[in-house]
Amino acid sequence: QVQLVESGGGLVQAGGSLRLSCAASEGTFSGYTMVWFRQAPGKEREFVASISWRGGITYYGDSLKDRFAISRDNTKNTVYLQMNSLKPEDTAVYYCNANRRKSDSWMIPGEYDYWGQGTQVTVSS
Repeated sequence: QVQLVESGGGLVQAGGSLRLSCAASEGTFSGYTMVWFRQAPGKEREFVASISWRGGITYYGDSLKDRFAISRDNTKNTVYLQMNSLKPEDTAVYYCNANRRKSDSWMIPGEYDYWGQGTQVTVSS
């Protein structure tokens, strides 16, 4: 059973930091690339970051690499997203997912058929 539980969101002032967590069931986590997406009000869901199973390969959405860092703890079935220097345009619901299909298109939200509840991040100016 797919299980993804995002947490760590909240209200923060511009320039602040947040660390998001995503706890997954072992069957949803083990061996898979993990991916963070976000969806701002009125906008489509977009790719934020991904990390390979061993953690050696990471990718980031445009202009995010300098401020965001993805990591994972395979002993806890948890993936993290450290977000620094937050901007109001980072306001969104953040979701994690697992590339269970091992698709080459893991950055595309349409590749996933299950989503957790997400965690709301609000950055005030």
